[in-house]
Amino acid sequence: MNLGRRTLWLGLLAACCAGAQAQQLQAHFSCSATRETEGQRALYADSGEIRIDGSRIDAFRWESALYRRTHGFDCSIDQSDGLQAEVEAGANSWRVALADARAARDRRGYDFDHGLNCNIQLARRGDTLHVTPDCPALCGSRANFSELWVNLKTGGCRYAR
Repeated sequence: MNLGRRTLWLGLLAACCAGAQAQQLQAHFSCSATRETEGQRALYADSGEIRIDGSRIDAFRWESALYRRTHGFDCSIDQSDGLQAEVEAGANSWRVALADARAARDRRGYDFDHGLNCNIQLARRGDTLHVTPDCPALCGSRANFSELWVNLKTGGCRYAR
């Protein structure tokens, strides 16, 4: 095989193998912020760990709280809730959902309904992970988790307005 063909073949092999590698995500975060919400001061607090390799979830834990002067609400989700992940079209994007939202909600003992949908969009751009939740199924009295951006190097967060 001549050098030109060999170089072309090695280039095609490298491109093939690089495309076959699964998208990976590793994130650890812990953050809080005080904001004005519905005319009251509110404390937002979030912490979690997310490790995804392609569509395989190796670790997923997220606790999200919203506290006001007189009351507070917590949301949490982890692997025991029956999570499934799928790689979204485009680079470095995933959708995490509950395989059976009703069963997960019942297991947690929630006796009122905020809906059974649960989709968490994860989109990595450089060192930033944008987390967009729509998951009222696991939030008890609270409508949803907090939307945030996570700095993947520092673990710090910025909340959506």
